[in-house]
Amino acid sequence: MTDTQPDAPPFSNALVTPDALPDAQTLETNPLSPHYRTLNLAIVSVVFSLLLIAITVVRFQQFIPAAEGLVKVYPFVVVILAALGVLSFLYHVFADPLIRYAVREQDLILQKGLFFRATVCQPILRVQHIELKRGPLDRIANMAKLQVYSAGGSAHTFEIPGLPVTRAQQLRQFILDHKDLDAR
Repeated sequence: MTDTQPDAPPFSNALVTPDALPDAQTLETNPLSPHYRTLNLAIVSVVFSLLLIAITVVRFQQFIPAAEGLVKVYPFVVVILAALGVLSFLYHVFADPLIRYAVREQDLILQKGLFFRATVCQPILRVQHIELKRGPLDRIANMAKLQVYSAGGSAHTFEIPGLPVTRAQQLRQFILDHKDLDAR
């Protein structure tokens, strides 16, 4: 009496040469919604404008005399806030278009980063669950974030922001339909 499995394929662990590896640069990726960058630029503009207005109102209001220290640092604070606002604005101008994603039969890929480029690859078989998130501004812009959680981790593996709602729902359903299939 033997305990052999007649249909089990033999174990294989063949050597893969560097020349046989796929070229990651030829991966066809998808951009986010064009509204994503517009929304980020609007948020940066509004936040820094409100901060500048608030500081200016506090500095020049007539009800309570401004402290001598506030009067002296006011120009420096305005310049620093304006510079941070411009830098943040420029960051989103250049970084947001670089966020791209791809969906393949066996995995999801997210590419992002302006100064430090990162590519995250999540096998669909390892997906624990998926969340579709929409904040108030996302709902106004008809966008959603797709958060992918990997098995064995408490935080999301990655988040694909700025997806049109219908695309996010399609991606979520595709992953749910394929996460229990065996790898080929």
